[in-house]
Amino acid sequence: MDLNEMLVFARVVRSGSFTAAAAELRMPKSTVSRKVSELEERLGARLLQRTTRKLSLTDVGRTYYEYCARIAAEAEEAERAVTNLQGVPRGLLRVTAGINPVYIGPIVSSYLARYPEVQVELYCTGRTVDLVEEGFDIGIRAGVLADSTLIARSVGRVSWFLVAAPAYLKRRRRPKSPQELKEHDCLFFGTGPTTFALHLQSKETPVQLDLSARLLVSDFDVLYAVTMAGLGIGLLPAFRCVDDLRSRKLVRLLGEWDAPSTPIHLVYPSTRHVSPKVKTFLEHFQAHLTPPPWELGPTPDR
Repeated sequence: MDLNEMLVFARVVRSGSFTAAAAELRMPKSTVSRKVSELEERLGARLLQRTTRKLSLTDVGRTYYEYCARIAAEAEEAERAVTNLQGVPRGLLRVTAGINPVYIGPIVSSYLARYPEVQVELYCTGRTVDLVEEGFDIGIRAGVLADSTLIARSVGRVSWFLVAAPAYLKRRRRPKSPQELKEHDCLFFGTGPTTFALHLQSKETPVQLDLSARLLVSDFDVLYAVTMAGLGIGLLPAFRCVDDLRSRKLVRLLGEWDAPSTPIHLVYPSTRHVSPKVKTFLEHFQAHLTPPPWELGPTPDR
């Protein structure tokens, strides 16, 4: 039995090609191909079907790969355990987050300054990334989490405020109740039909309004710019508007009514040994988001 052949075979399957596996293993492509061929010869079975375009597993190869993958995972765990003992965060850290996460910028900046041997790839997208399938270490997720095998760590919540520019309020009467929002130009974050279901909660009772959106956009920068231009009442996350509320560039409306806050979680694959780069990023992120920076300083007028 040659464990090295098994590990090479598992890497070829996982990477999808001999070329990619050779690059990841830092060995010649010819060596990778030879080891897989020797493994097949020793087993007396073909494990891979090779064509000019792709590789595919045979039925025997699929069964054999399940065992090899477990062995490869255990070998990687052993190396991670040794790396943890060294305690120095280093290497590439792949992180995914939602779109327009401006509050993450200062956190990533201070993390890079603190750990000079770590490289960070931050991929921002509106879709839910499969961390395991796409090879990411950490996901920064806003909203209610779907059931999964990922480990989740709560790091806070984002409040949302109904706001308008003073110029807009000079032209239009300030709403005194949620129902009066129907008489205003409303600007919301989202996609789909322009009818937006707005949920608000006071101390006494909840209310749901189906409002016609003058603007519905899936980009916070655009939503913020249109609100600042005085073109309507925007529902903005605290991290995007709290500084403008404190400087009176925006005015908070219906302060006694709260929109549902959005939970923020850090998620990462379940492993027995978390690498130093992942562990330090998790701790650094949570420390800088406790309390969230948008809650520091005077509270915007209610």
